[in-house]
Amino acid sequence: MTAASPPEVLRAPLVVEFPFTRSLGPVQGAFLTGLRESVVLGVKTSDGRVVVPPVEYDPVTSEEIRDLVEVAATGTVTTWAWNDRPRPNQPLGTPFAWALVKLDGADTALLHALDAPGPDAVRTGMRVRVRWAAERTGAITDIACFEPYEDAPDTPDTPDRPAAVNAAGPAPHDGVFEDAVTGIVAEARLDYVYSPGRAQTAYINALSERRTVGERCPSCHKVYVPPRGACPTCGVATTDRVEVGPAGTVTTFCIVNIKAKNLDIEVPYVYAHIALDGAGLALHGRIGGIPYDQVRMGLRVEPVWTDGGRYPDHYRPTGEPDADYDAYKELI
Repeated sequence: MTAASPPEVLRAPLVVEFPFTRSLGPVQGAFLTGLRESVVLGVKTSDGRVVVPPVEYDPVTSEEIRDLVEVAATGTVTTWAWNDRPRPNQPLGTPFAWALVKLDGADTALLHALDAPGPDAVRTGMRVRVRWAAERTGAITDIACFEPYEDAPDTPDTPDRPAAVNAAGPAPHDGVFEDAVTGIVAEARLDYVYSPGRAQTAYINALSERRTVGERCPSCHKVYVPPRGACPTCGVATTDRVEVGPAGTVTTFCIVNIKAKNLDIEVPYVYAHIALDGAGLALHGRIGGIPYDQVRMGLRVEPVWTDGGRYPDHYRPTGEPDADYDAYKELI
């Protein structure tokens, strides 16, 4: 007789993203609008240094600064690191170098991609120039990347740049452009593979069978739902599985008045902490089947499952009398 093999631990791709819209102000707005027009702007600080990308406040005095200047689209690599495995949405799809480039006329370096055939072709001190994107919208991606520029001519490729930029250094700029960029959508996104581990795999598999299973600490006997695999109080493994619920008690709740993107639930609705019968702590759940202004602490609820659902869609009142406060006060 052979022992049964343990169930496979779940794994799944997970995406966490939070795009948000931010206003730019006169300095950042001028910088990004300038990139759209193939112009690189910096800002001059109180001690005469030129900072690129520009900042809104002097890094030494903390005073607001607006003294914009135009710098050249050529520069020098100050340091670099080779990226042999570009990730999705990075500037280039082939191996490239991340480089800090001090543009001519600037006193600080700009981080961007450097297109080179290999790490042997990159060195600190090499001369590079901006490769502009074919379509520019007013974003840092308007600089497609930097490229080697060893035989730099006396003037950049763009003959309409001021002579002061081409030769003597940064030229004053008023930062005024037609149809200026005033805001951007910043995309924050993280793609990774998530594994819930042994304990939560068992919890998720039980939910697919419309059961809620927690784990009991062998020391303090608290039942964790969802299980964590170990008791955070006693520091010991929780291997004794316990089925709880299905009914429970609302311990506390909040009323949601802002509709979430991609969530097909009309506001207002109630999101609550629910202590399932037999559990040692409360879990989260949406309350339905009752007007939002009638939800209360102590309300007895039960799960509602949808066809094919792997977890409760929401919880609704059971019709039982409210639980006494002393019965759930330790779970709030």
